[in-house]
Amino acid sequence: MTPTLFSISYAGFWGQDSLDLKQFIPRAAAMGYSSVMLAGKRPNLSPLDTNDETIARLKSLLAEHHVGCAVVAGYTDFAASTSEIPYVEFQIQYVESLARIASELGCGVVRVFSAYRGDDRPFHDGWAAMTRVIGEVADRCAAYGVTVALQNHHDFAVSTPALLEFLSDVDRPNLKLGFDAWSLALRGEELYEAAKAAAPMTVITTNADYVRFPQFKYRPDRVNFERDGADIVRAVPFGTGFIDYETFFKGLHDGGFDGISTYEMCSPLRGGGSLDNLDRCAKQFIDWNRERGLIGT
Repeated sequence: MTPTLFSISYAGFWGQDSLDLKQFIPRAAAMGYSSVMLAGKRPNLSPLDTNDETIARLKSLLAEHHVGCAVVAGYTDFAASTSEIPYVEFQIQYVESLARIASELGCGVVRVFSAYRGDDRPFHDGWAAMTRVIGEVADRCAAYGVTVALQNHHDFAVSTPALLEFLSDVDRPNLKLGFDAWSLALRGEELYEAAKAAAPMTVITTNADYVRFPQFKYRPDRVNFERDGADIVRAVPFGTGFIDYETFFKGLHDGGFDGISTYEMCSPLRGGGSLDNLDRCAKQFIDWNRERGLIGT
């Protein structure tokens, strides 16, 4: 697999220290990453701030440090809106802009999310609308020679069988998966079987590890506790959480995947948000993979 570090990890969100891309790219290279995934929004690679000059500088920086740009990451929620404002059209144009930038950087993949589920629309109407939207996104990205990676992140078609069914319905050769273990693990899917089934359609997997803490509410009338909603989840250094990544990666491997494996720190992280802790966690992902022969030395 190709070890890839996600720039969002150093973008200053969730209490982390921040680096601009001029600082981030050489840092990723120094830690052993041969490629990076760049967030397609401020403060990283927003289309609003990107022109021929910034693209040229970025290409030069990547070449200087022998790092490839493997993925440009879009941030989308394609849920159809009842508003007269064309939010979905704005997002289609945004992803097309990312595809143009990716093409200029020699990057072949743009990551997108599907949609958060709304309860005010019949399921099959929403499915049909999403099929049309993602199909148009894929067609527009194809004009730039770019593959669209649909990540199993948002609510829509998040289960693996539904996700594979959806890809079949859209039926575009440049629409593939960004397939991640954390979503499977939190929802209770069997990691090996899901990963093996999705592997033939997967071009990128984005990885982080977590611990989970059940929440309870005290009931004085019963002198007892009751469960209170979903667990709290917190990011921890890779390989120290509850997600069985060895099983997940085995499923991907057995299904034929040997592509982009990205590490991200995109939530509050055990140890805090200092650069030292971010670097330590990023390096641990590389070491964990090397110890298991998943990437070269």
